[in-house]
Amino acid sequence: MPNPAFSPEINSSSVRGPDAVYEFSEFRLNCGRFELLRKSYPLRLERKPMELLILLVSRGGQLVSRSEIAERLWSSEVFVDTEHGINTAIRKLRQTLRDDPAEPKFIQTVTGVGYRFIAPVIIQPQANQSQVNQSQVNQSQVPALPETEPADPLQVVRPVSTSLAPARTHAHRALLLTAAAALVLLCFLLAKHRLGSTPRVIQSLAVLPLDNVSGDTGQEYLAAGMTDELTTMIARNSTLRITSRTSVMQYKGVHRPLSEIAHALGVDGIVEGSVAREGSRLHMTLQLIRADTDSHIWAQSFNRDSGDPALAEEAAQEIAKQLHSATPVAATQRYINPEAHDAYLRGKYLWFSNMQDSGAYFRRATELQPDYAEAWAGLANYYGEGAAGDLLDPRTAFGPEEEAAKRALDLAPDSAEAHLAMAAVYLIAHWDFSNADLESQRAISLDPRNGEMYYFRACVLDAMNRPAEAIEAAKRSIELAPYQRPSALAEMYSFAHQYDAALSDLRLRLETQPNNTYLLFLQSDVWRRKGDYKEAVDAWQRMLVASGDSATARQVRQAYENGGWRGFLRWQLHVREGQAKSSYVSPVELAGYHAQLGEREQTLALLEEGYRQRATDMRWIHQDPAYDFLNGDPHYRSILNRMGELAGS
Repeated sequence: MPNPAFSPEINSSSVRGPDAVYEFSEFRLNCGRFELLRKSYPLRLERKPMELLILLVSRGGQLVSRSEIAERLWSSEVFVDTEHGINTAIRKLRQTLRDDPAEPKFIQTVTGVGYRFIAPVIIQPQANQSQVNQSQVNQSQVPALPETEPADPLQVVRPVSTSLAPARTHAHRALLLTAAAALVLLCFLLAKHRLGSTPRVIQSLAVLPLDNVSGDTGQEYLAAGMTDELTTMIARNSTLRITSRTSVMQYKGVHRPLSEIAHALGVDGIVEGSVAREGSRLHMTLQLIRADTDSHIWAQSFNRDSGDPALAEEAAQEIAKQLHSATPVAATQRYINPEAHDAYLRGKYLWFSNMQDSGAYFRRATELQPDYAEAWAGLANYYGEGAAGDLLDPRTAFGPEEEAAKRALDLAPDSAEAHLAMAAVYLIAHWDFSNADLESQRAISLDPRNGEMYYFRACVLDAMNRPAEAIEAAKRSIELAPYQRPSALAEMYSFAHQYDAALSDLRLRLETQPNNTYLLFLQSDVWRRKGDYKEAVDAWQRMLVASGDSATARQVRQAYENGGWRGFLRWQLHVREGQAKSSYVSPVELAGYHAQLGEREQTLALLEEGYRQRATDMRWIHQDPAYDFLNGDPHYRSILNRMGELAGS
């Protein structure tokens, strides 16, 4: 049934047919000439996207199913993945028409079914064929004028007169022939320069977030998980430089030219595709594209059990073979229960968006398959990060964290994730910086292109009072994964008391992530350490607004206006003490407020409690200027000395 919102203006003399001419918005589609123009200027469009556009427009707002598109456009071709072909053709049409799939003006997607052209269309009358022929004859007698905006200078053909005056001399003819030959050579060289004599070898690759085409938003975790695993497996199975998952996440749902995305990411090739689950079966389609020519190198579909962990590795090996960059295949990994793998993917997905709920899925994965090393490492990270972020009480989190990390390491001694989990145990649970350093180095040696490994090593180096090395490790982390830990470098600058450098880096990161709440929190803390309290409160307010809490932001402003910085500290201390009655709040955080208020006894008592709990933020107190007034205090020096003895320093 036609779309009710579709109301084309149809001229009574117009006829739909192979030579029809359609107008919509600023575009004119001439089917007979296989031509699409915008404001009278021709647009470049490949054959399949053009055929698809003609099919959609000619159907007058009716829904065209994917199966019909495949049958009409690809029925005569063999060994072609029509799913990829349709997705690519639609993507190129949207780029050409500048159509946003979230708010389409031209092509509406009916998820899992097909597409509908929704813009009002005018069908122009077709000229009589004899008139067209006569027009062409007449036009051939008139010299062509150059277009004001040619699509391509090399494609502008100008008429050349073939009649030479009898008085022309042989020298003139020779000169003209020489000039013509030079022109031909120039055109050849320009074309060769433009097209390139030989294709550039693809040495770097980005895996764009796979689309969830199942029609169920609850399957987003599956698309994200498969993107993550595919990225990891390509890095392991090839010599290619692979952009991290977090770096490409900014392009999720963003429909921009692939060449533009590749240029921004600094890669030669792009992998894009989709996943859909039907019952217990998973359908994944992938295509490999050259960035400089936007040409397809390879496409393939995979159908497996929905939780089959071997799928990503198989696809990665196939991509590596296509690019002649495959490394020797390692021993086949042990069997993973599909249900356990599905739970693990859910945990990984929630780790980035809702860490509090990720632990239950990691735990479920280990229960379904007790020898699943990656799931144990994920569970260890949940406990460790939860304790570090006040989500979990360290007194109850450190035991399970260490147990899970040891299980992961026992099951997979060569797993970078397992060694990283163990490094975290040494750093935050035991304050054993030497062993944390060894484990973090081992993790890097096993996965040297993982930015997270370098970030954690920066934290270890900072705890060992090696700030210059910590800054270098943070720089490496940012280079490898600028969107995974965007705060890494600013944190290390701040700990090293290089506040201006920290603020400069934060301004840079906030340009692309203006609502990143942790970046805004860190910006506030750096201003606080520098002593600019007005800027600190302003950044704190922006953090609250970015998190959707405008009411609390107004309370912060009022507290500061009424009592200055001390008024803000009192207000914040009151809020956190109230929250500590029902959930865990680190005593070291509370000690920091009392320290800034100059309250010696309360500060020391809370620091002593933080030491007893092994609170994770204890290891940073010697770097915080809030505690400078205690430097000569014997009790404070005793706490620092005991921490040093525990750390073996």
